[in-house]
Amino acid sequence: MADLRYKRILLKLSGEALMGNKEFGLDLPVVQEVANQIRLASELGAEIGLVVGGGNIFRGLAASEAGMDRVQADYMGMLATVMNAMALQDALEKLDVPTRMQTAIPMASVAEPYIRRRATRHIEKGRVVIFAAGTGNPYVTTDTAGALRAMEIDAEVLLLAKNKVDGVYDADPLKIPTAKKFDRLTYIEFLNLGLSVMDPTAITLCMDNRLPIIVFALPGDDNLRRIVRGEDHRGTLISSD
Repeated sequence: MADLRYKRILLKLSGEALMGNKEFGLDLPVVQEVANQIRLASELGAEIGLVVGGGNIFRGLAASEAGMDRVQADYMGMLATVMNAMALQDALEKLDVPTRMQTAIPMASVAEPYIRRRATRHIEKGRVVIFAAGTGNPYVTTDTAGALRAMEIDAEVLLLAKNKVDGVYDADPLKIPTAKKFDRLTYIEFLNLGLSVMDPTAITLCMDNRLPIIVFALPGDDNLRRIVRGEDHRGTLISSD
């Protein structure tokens, strides 16, 4: 087993990270590529929890702004994360990676309910645990769910995987080519700059518990394995110093 910089990680995947260059839904080759990167990190001995968003299928906030009841819209967004989680579970198991899926909204036909001790035990046994349906509460983003689950499973780092950007910038690099990339930021610097790459509630939760965050590009690279080994990953580290 390799010497690892981070033994236990929580990987937060946005729904957009699974749709590749599509405008909606899942790009199955991208899902398979993401699953393969998780497999490679798991084979090194990393213990992995995974939270996935649902923005590639349904965005509760956007639906609310269009006139839908916010609570109803957020629950629909949670169901979208379950669909993504099931796709990732299928891709991982086709690579012989043992997995368990747990949902914050009970749905016994497809997943276990979220139980912290059971999740931790699965992770200790080398299973990748996929957490779906956010926290089960409206008005809470999957970024915050990722931060919360990271602390509940005693993860050493929260990894925020992006599809088209490789870290935190002072502006959207897809729209502004001259945007400046940050290699490191403190939590306070991130909040003061008003950066939108991550929910400020999640940042504050990590700051209060001194949980480092790494924002990086996942598809098409070997960054996940490099991160757990402590090698250069060209992302952005957000921490207390």
